[in-house]
Amino acid sequence: MAVQQNKRSASKRNMRRAHDFATNPPLAIEPGTGEVHRRHHVSPNGFYRGKKVVATKSDE
Repeated sequence: MAVQQNKRSASKRNMRRAHDFATNPPLAIEPGTGEVHRRHHVSPNGFYRGKKVVATKSDE
């Protein structure tokens, strides 16, 4: 039977468990195009809060 040689500190234990409760980032739906994107980020088509803010290759 395996027996630990040294006690693992509470800090190391908690660092190991840090990702157990990680969740996916919240998503938003662009009102104009209906695209799904991360909240507070520009959508793949270059829209942010219903306005075109970034020129994309599809615009050219």
